[in-house]
Amino acid sequence: MKQAGSLTPAGSHPAAGVADAADIDFAHAALIALDWGTSSLRAYLYDADGQVLATRASLAGIMNLPRSAEQGGFDAAFDDVCGAWLAQTGTLPVIAAGMVGSAQGWLEAPYVDAPASADALVSGLVRVQAACGATLHIVPGVLQRGELPNVMRGEETQIFGALSQDANAASVAESGKRALIGLPGTHAKWVVVQAGRIERFHTFMTGEVFAALREHTILGRTMVTPDRPDTEAFLRGVSIAREKGQAGMLATVFSARTLGLTGQLAGDKQPDYLSGLLIGHELAGLDAVLTQQQSSLAAQRLRLIGNEALCERYRLALAQFGCTQVELVKHATERGLWRVASQAGLVNPAAHAARAG
Repeated sequence: MKQAGSLTPAGSHPAAGVADAADIDFAHAALIALDWGTSSLRAYLYDADGQVLATRASLAGIMNLPRSAEQGGFDAAFDDVCGAWLAQTGTLPVIAAGMVGSAQGWLEAPYVDAPASADALVSGLVRVQAACGATLHIVPGVLQRGELPNVMRGEETQIFGALSQDANAASVAESGKRALIGLPGTHAKWVVVQAGRIERFHTFMTGEVFAALREHTILGRTMVTPDRPDTEAFLRGVSIAREKGQAGMLATVFSARTLGLTGQLAGDKQPDYLSGLLIGHELAGLDAVLTQQQSSLAAQRLRLIGNEALCERYRLALAQFGCTQVELVKHATERGLWRVASQAGLVNPAAHAARAG
Protein backbone atom coordinates (compact mmCIF):
# COMPACT_ATOMS: atom_id res chain seq x y z
CA MET A 1 0.00 0.00 0.00
CA LYS A 2 2.99 2.26 -0.17
CA GLN A 3 2.91 5.28 -2.39
CA ALA A 4 5.49 6.43 -4.85
CA GLY A 5 7.01 9.34 -3.00
CA SER A 6 8.39 11.90 -5.45
CA LEU A 7 6.73 10.39 -8.53
CA THR A 8 3.92 12.87 -7.97
CA PRO A 9 3.01 15.55 -5.43
CA ALA A 10 2.10 14.02 -2.08
CA GLY A 11 -1.58 13.56 -1.36
CA SER A 12 -3.46 12.28 1.68
CA HIS A 13 -5.78 9.30 1.72
CA PRO A 14 -9.39 10.53 1.45
CA ALA A 15 -10.81 10.84 4.93
CA ALA A 16 -13.94 8.89 5.78
CA GLY A 17 -16.26 9.62 8.67
CA VAL A 18 -15.39 12.08 11.42
CA ALA A 19 -12.40 12.33 13.72
CA ASP A 20 -13.81 14.36 16.62
CA ALA A 21 -14.58 11.92 19.46
CA ALA A 22 -17.53 14.05 20.56
CA ASP A 23 -19.24 13.34 17.23
CA ILE A 24 -18.65 9.58 17.10
CA ASP A 25 -21.57 7.25 17.72
CA PHE A 26 -19.64 4.76 19.86
CA ALA A 27 -22.85 2.86 20.71
CA HIS A 28 -22.87 1.48 17.17
CA ALA A 29 -19.13 0.82 16.82
CA ALA A 30 -18.52 -2.76 15.64
CA LEU A 31 -14.97 -3.04 14.30
CA ILE A 32 -11.54 -1.44 14.31
CA ALA A 33 -9.46 -1.96 11.17
CA LEU A 34 -5.82 -1.02 10.63
CA ASP A 35 -3.89 -0.29 7.46
CA TRP A 36 -0.42 -0.64 9.00
CA GLY A 37 2.44 -0.14 6.59
CA THR A 38 6.15 0.55 6.72
CA SER A 39 5.97 4.30 7.31
CA SER A 40 2.43 4.97 8.50
CA LEU A 41 -0.59 3.60 10.33
CA ARG A 42 -4.21 4.43 9.58
CA ALA A 43 -7.11 3.22 11.70
CA TYR A 44 -10.80 2.98 10.85
CA LEU A 45 -13.74 2.64 13.24
CA TYR A 46 -16.79 1.00 11.62
CA ASP A 47 -20.40 0.58 12.58
CA ALA A 48 -22.25 -2.72 12.08
CA ASP A 49 -23.25 -1.75 8.52
CA GLY A 50 -19.67 -1.28 7.42
CA GLN A 51 -19.82 2.51 7.45
CA VAL A 52 -16.70 4.30 8.69
CA LEU A 53 -17.49 6.30 11.81
CA ALA A 54 -14.02 7.77 12.26
CA THR A 55 -10.44 7.55 11.09
CA ARG A 56 -7.13 8.22 12.78
CA ALA A 57 -3.66 8.42 11.26
CA SER A 58 -0.15 8.12 12.64
CA LEU A 59 3.42 8.08 11.32
CA ALA A 60 4.12 5.03 13.48
CA GLY A 61 4.66 2.54 10.66
CA ILE A 62 6.45 -0.68 11.52
CA MET A 63 9.83 0.94 10.82
CA ASN A 64 8.96 4.10 12.77
CA LEU A 65 7.55 2.85 16.07
CA PRO A 66 7.67 5.10 19.17
CA ARG A 67 10.09 2.57 20.67
CA SER A 68 11.55 -0.77 19.68
CA ALA A 69 9.32 -3.79 19.18
CA GLU A 70 11.10 -5.52 22.07
CA GLN A 71 10.14 -2.60 24.31
CA GLY A 72 6.48 -2.73 23.33
CA GLY A 73 6.59 -0.42 20.33
CA PHE A 74 3.68 -2.07 18.56
CA ASP A 75 1.50 -1.91 21.67
CA ALA A 76 2.41 1.75 22.15
CA ALA A 77 1.55 2.68 18.56
CA PHE A 78 -1.72 0.73 18.67
CA ASP A 79 -2.73 2.31 21.98
CA ASP A 80 -1.88 5.80 20.72
CA VAL A 81 -4.14 5.44 17.69
CA CYS A 82 -6.95 3.25 19.02
CA GLY A 83 -6.80 3.56 22.81
CA ALA A 84 -9.42 6.30 23.02
CA TRP A 85 -11.82 4.27 20.87
CA LEU A 86 -11.34 1.16 22.98
CA ALA A 87 -11.86 3.18 26.15
CA GLN A 88 -15.28 4.20 24.84
CA THR A 89 -16.34 0.87 23.38
CA GLY A 90 -14.66 -1.84 25.40
CA THR A 91 -12.96 -4.62 23.44
CA LEU A 92 -13.89 -4.53 19.77
CA PRO A 93 -12.69 -7.00 17.14
CA VAL A 94 -9.62 -5.66 15.36
CA ILE A 95 -8.33 -6.55 11.88
CA ALA A 96 -5.03 -5.35 10.43
CA ALA A 97 -3.44 -5.56 6.98
CA GLY A 98 -0.11 -4.50 5.55
CA MET A 99 3.48 -4.78 6.71
CA VAL A 100 2.36 -5.34 10.29
CA GLY A 101 2.11 -8.99 9.21
CA SER A 102 5.59 -9.14 7.67
CA ALA A 103 8.66 -10.77 9.19
CA GLN A 104 9.51 -7.34 10.65
CA GLY A 105 5.95 -6.75 11.86
CA TRP A 106 4.10 -7.44 15.08
CA LEU A 107 3.54 -11.08 14.14
CA GLU A 108 4.29 -12.70 10.81
CA ALA A 109 1.26 -13.80 8.82
CA PRO A 110 2.60 -16.35 6.29
CA TYR A 111 1.73 -15.71 2.66
CA VAL A 112 -1.09 -17.61 1.02
CA ASP A 113 -0.46 -18.93 -2.50
CA ALA A 114 -1.88 -17.43 -5.65
CA PRO A 115 -4.44 -17.98 -7.05
CA ALA A 116 -5.93 -16.58 -3.84
CA SER A 117 -9.52 -15.87 -2.84
CA ALA A 118 -10.86 -13.75 0.01
CA ASP A 119 -11.62 -17.02 1.84
CA ALA A 120 -7.93 -17.94 1.57
CA LEU A 121 -7.04 -14.70 3.32
CA VAL A 122 -9.54 -15.50 6.06
CA SER A 123 -8.04 -18.95 6.53
CA GLY A 124 -4.58 -17.40 6.81
CA LEU A 125 -5.40 -14.85 9.49
CA VAL A 126 -3.04 -14.88 12.47
CA ARG A 127 -3.85 -13.48 15.90
CA VAL A 128 -1.79 -11.42 18.32
CA GLN A 129 -2.86 -10.28 21.77
CA ALA A 130 -2.24 -6.61 22.53
CA ALA A 131 -1.26 -5.50 26.02
CA CYS A 132 -4.60 -3.70 26.35
CA GLY A 133 -6.46 -6.99 25.89
CA ALA A 134 -7.59 -6.54 22.30
CA THR A 135 -6.93 -9.31 19.78
CA LEU A 136 -5.59 -8.26 16.39
CA HIS A 137 -6.39 -10.46 13.40
CA ILE A 138 -3.62 -9.93 10.85
CA VAL A 139 -4.31 -10.51 7.15
CA PRO A 140 -1.70 -12.56 5.25
CA GLY A 141 -0.06 -11.43 2.03
CA VAL A 142 -0.11 -13.35 -1.25
CA LEU A 143 2.80 -15.31 -2.78
CA GLN A 144 3.08 -16.17 -6.46
CA ARG A 145 5.51 -19.06 -6.75
CA GLY A 146 7.73 -19.79 -9.73
CA GLU A 147 11.16 -19.11 -11.17
CA LEU A 148 10.70 -15.43 -10.33
CA PRO A 149 8.50 -15.41 -7.19
CA ASN A 150 6.34 -12.39 -6.50
CA VAL A 151 4.71 -11.17 -3.30
CA MET A 152 2.25 -8.57 -2.10
CA ARG A 153 1.29 -7.55 1.42
CA GLY A 154 -1.51 -5.07 1.89
CA GLU A 155 -2.49 -4.80 -1.77
CA GLU A 156 -4.46 -8.06 -1.54
CA THR A 157 -6.89 -6.39 0.86
CA GLN A 158 -7.33 -3.43 -1.47
CA ILE A 159 -7.98 -5.78 -4.39
CA PHE A 160 -10.82 -7.52 -2.59
CA GLY A 161 -12.17 -4.14 -1.55
CA ALA A 162 -12.27 -3.11 -5.19
CA LEU A 163 -13.94 -6.36 -6.21
CA SER A 164 -16.72 -5.85 -3.69
CA GLN A 165 -17.42 -2.19 -4.31
CA ASP A 166 -20.29 -2.41 -6.76
CA ALA A 167 -22.57 -4.64 -8.77
CA ASN A 168 -20.44 -4.32 -11.89
CA ALA A 169 -17.39 -5.71 -10.12
CA ALA A 170 -19.46 -8.55 -8.71
CA SER A 171 -20.79 -9.43 -12.14
CA VAL A 172 -17.26 -9.54 -13.54
CA ALA A 173 -16.22 -11.89 -10.76
CA GLU A 174 -19.21 -14.14 -11.28
CA SER A 175 -18.79 -14.25 -15.07
CA GLY A 176 -15.26 -15.57 -14.77
CA LYS A 177 -13.88 -12.85 -17.04
CA ARG A 178 -10.37 -11.65 -16.40
CA ALA A 179 -9.78 -8.08 -15.31
CA LEU A 180 -6.67 -6.03 -14.64
CA ILE A 181 -6.25 -3.82 -11.57
CA GLY A 182 -3.30 -1.48 -11.13
CA LEU A 183 -1.89 -0.23 -7.85
CA PRO A 184 0.66 2.51 -8.61
CA GLY A 185 3.20 3.16 -5.89
CA THR A 186 6.69 2.52 -4.62
CA HIS A 187 6.37 -1.06 -5.84
CA ALA A 188 3.61 -0.80 -8.44
CA LYS A 189 1.43 -3.89 -8.79
CA TRP A 190 -0.62 -5.02 -11.78
CA VAL A 191 -3.01 -7.74 -10.72
CA VAL A 192 -4.99 -10.14 -12.90
CA VAL A 193 -8.24 -11.10 -11.19
CA GLN A 194 -10.65 -13.77 -12.33
CA ALA A 195 -13.70 -15.38 -10.72
CA GLY A 196 -13.18 -13.27 -7.60
CA ARG A 197 -9.57 -14.44 -7.12
CA ILE A 198 -6.11 -12.94 -7.45
CA GLU A 199 -4.78 -15.11 -10.28
CA ARG A 200 -1.33 -13.57 -10.85
CA PHE A 201 0.42 -10.24 -10.61
CA HIS A 202 3.45 -8.26 -11.73
CA THR A 203 5.57 -5.88 -9.65
CA PHE A 204 7.45 -2.85 -11.00
CA MET A 205 9.76 -0.99 -8.60
CA THR A 206 9.01 2.29 -10.37
CA GLY A 207 8.59 4.58 -7.38
CA GLU A 208 11.62 3.29 -5.52
CA VAL A 209 13.82 3.48 -8.63
CA PHE A 210 12.66 7.06 -9.25
CA ALA A 211 13.61 8.07 -5.72
CA ALA A 212 16.97 6.31 -5.93
CA LEU A 213 17.86 7.86 -9.29
CA ARG A 214 16.84 11.35 -8.25
CA GLU A 215 18.43 11.32 -4.82
CA HIS A 216 21.52 9.15 -5.27
CA THR A 217 22.75 9.47 -8.87
CA ILE A 218 24.14 12.18 -11.11
CA LEU A 219 20.69 12.62 -12.66
CA GLY A 220 19.56 14.55 -9.61
CA ARG A 221 22.40 17.09 -9.80
CA THR A 222 20.68 19.28 -12.38
CA MET A 223 17.10 18.73 -11.21
CA VAL A 224 15.04 21.51 -9.65
CA THR A 225 11.80 20.73 -7.81
CA PRO A 226 8.95 22.38 -9.79
CA ASP A 227 6.23 24.47 -8.19
CA ARG A 228 3.61 22.23 -9.80
CA PRO A 229 3.59 19.07 -11.90
CA ASP A 230 4.65 19.59 -15.52
CA THR A 231 2.33 17.42 -17.59
CA GLU A 232 4.08 18.24 -20.87
CA ALA A 233 7.47 17.08 -19.54
CA PHE A 234 5.87 13.99 -18.02
CA LEU A 235 4.20 12.96 -21.28
CA ARG A 236 7.45 13.63 -23.14
CA GLY A 237 9.10 11.02 -20.92
CA VAL A 238 6.25 8.56 -21.48
CA SER A 239 6.54 9.06 -25.23
CA ILE A 240 10.31 8.46 -25.25
CA ALA A 241 9.86 5.21 -23.31
CA ARG A 242 7.09 4.05 -25.63
CA GLU A 243 8.65 5.05 -28.95
CA LYS A 244 12.40 4.85 -28.33
CA GLY A 245 12.71 2.52 -25.37
CA GLN A 246 13.22 -0.79 -27.14
CA ALA A 247 16.67 -1.17 -25.59
CA GLY A 248 15.18 -0.75 -22.11
CA MET A 249 15.17 1.80 -19.35
CA LEU A 250 18.95 1.70 -18.83
CA ALA A 251 19.46 2.90 -22.39
CA THR A 252 17.15 5.93 -22.09
CA VAL A 253 17.34 7.13 -18.49
CA PHE A 254 20.57 9.11 -19.02
CA SER A 255 18.59 11.40 -21.32
CA ALA A 256 17.17 13.04 -18.19
CA ARG A 257 20.65 14.53 -17.81
CA THR A 258 21.78 14.96 -21.42
CA LEU A 259 18.63 16.80 -22.47
CA GLY A 260 19.43 19.27 -19.71
CA LEU A 261 23.10 19.58 -20.66
CA THR A 262 22.14 20.38 -24.25
CA GLY A 263 19.56 22.97 -23.25
CA GLN A 264 16.56 20.92 -24.36
CA LEU A 265 15.07 20.30 -20.92
CA ALA A 266 15.03 22.82 -18.07
CA GLY A 267 16.00 21.69 -14.57
CA ASP A 268 12.48 22.11 -13.21
CA LYS A 269 11.13 19.87 -16.01
CA GLN A 270 13.59 17.05 -15.45
CA PRO A 271 11.83 15.42 -12.43
CA ASP A 272 8.56 15.09 -14.34
CA TYR A 273 10.38 13.90 -17.45
CA LEU A 274 12.12 11.19 -15.41
CA SER A 275 8.80 10.22 -13.82
CA GLY A 276 7.20 9.88 -17.26
CA LEU A 277 10.16 7.94 -18.58
CA LEU A 278 10.02 5.36 -15.78
CA ILE A 279 6.24 5.01 -15.82
CA GLY A 280 6.38 4.74 -19.60
CA HIS A 281 8.89 1.89 -19.36
CA GLU A 282 6.69 0.22 -16.73
CA LEU A 283 3.66 0.34 -19.01
CA ALA A 284 5.68 -0.76 -22.03
CA GLY A 285 6.83 -3.78 -20.04
CA LEU A 286 3.30 -4.52 -18.93
CA ASP A 287 2.04 -4.20 -22.50
CA ALA A 288 4.69 -6.67 -23.65
CA VAL A 289 3.57 -9.19 -21.02
CA LEU A 290 -0.07 -8.77 -22.06
CA THR A 291 0.88 -9.21 -25.72
CA GLN A 292 2.42 -12.58 -24.85
CA GLN A 293 -0.99 -13.49 -23.45
CA GLN A 294 -2.78 -12.41 -26.66
CA SER A 295 -3.98 -9.13 -25.19
CA SER A 296 -2.79 -5.53 -24.88
CA LEU A 297 -3.13 -2.44 -22.70
CA ALA A 298 -5.37 -0.86 -25.33
CA ALA A 299 -7.84 -3.74 -24.91
CA GLN A 300 -8.10 -3.37 -21.14
CA ARG A 301 -10.81 -1.80 -19.01
CA LEU A 302 -8.66 -0.91 -16.01
CA ARG A 303 -9.18 -0.04 -12.40
CA LEU A 304 -6.56 1.91 -10.48
CA ILE A 305 -6.17 1.96 -6.69
CA GLY A 306 -4.05 4.49 -4.84
CA ASN A 307 -3.17 8.14 -4.41
CA GLU A 308 -5.48 10.13 -6.67
CA ALA A 309 -2.77 12.42 -8.09
CA LEU A 310 -0.53 9.46 -8.88
CA CYS A 311 -3.41 7.50 -10.43
CA GLU A 312 -4.23 10.51 -12.60
CA ARG A 313 -0.62 10.54 -13.76
CA TYR A 314 -0.93 6.87 -14.70
CA ARG A 315 -4.23 7.56 -16.46
CA LEU A 316 -2.50 10.11 -18.70
CA ALA A 317 0.33 7.67 -19.41
CA LEU A 318 -2.05 4.79 -20.14
CA ALA A 319 -3.83 6.91 -22.74
CA GLN A 320 -0.54 7.10 -24.66
CA PHE A 321 -0.72 3.30 -24.93
CA GLY A 322 -4.30 3.39 -26.21
CA CYS A 323 -5.88 2.49 -22.86
CA THR A 324 -8.63 5.03 -22.26
CA GLN A 325 -11.08 3.05 -20.11
CA VAL A 326 -9.58 3.72 -16.68
CA GLU A 327 -11.53 4.03 -13.43
CA LEU A 328 -10.22 5.15 -10.04
CA VAL A 329 -11.37 2.95 -7.16
CA LYS A 330 -11.89 4.95 -3.97
CA HIS A 331 -11.82 3.59 -0.42
CA ALA A 332 -10.58 0.17 -1.54
CA THR A 333 -8.64 -0.27 1.71
CA GLU A 334 -11.64 0.39 3.92
CA ARG A 335 -13.89 -1.86 1.85
CA GLY A 336 -11.32 -4.64 1.76
CA LEU A 337 -10.70 -4.63 5.50
CA TRP A 338 -14.45 -4.75 6.13
CA ARG A 339 -14.93 -7.57 3.63
CA VAL A 340 -12.24 -9.80 5.15
CA ALA A 341 -13.48 -9.07 8.68
CA SER A 342 -17.06 -9.93 7.66
CA GLN A 343 -16.06 -13.18 5.94
CA ALA A 344 -14.01 -14.09 9.02
CA GLY A 345 -17.06 -13.63 11.24
CA LEU A 346 -15.49 -10.79 13.23
CA VAL A 347 -18.58 -8.68 12.69
CA ASN A 348 -22.18 -9.78 12.85
CA PRO A 349 -24.47 -6.93 11.80
CA ALA A 350 -27.69 -8.66 12.82
CA ALA A 351 -26.45 -9.55 16.30
CA HIS A 352 -25.02 -6.08 16.80
CA ALA A 353 -28.31 -4.47 15.78
CA ALA A 354 -30.15 -6.63 18.30
CA ARG A 355 -27.78 -5.57 21.09
CA ALA A 356 -28.09 -1.90 20.12
CA GLY A 357 -31.86 -2.16 20.15
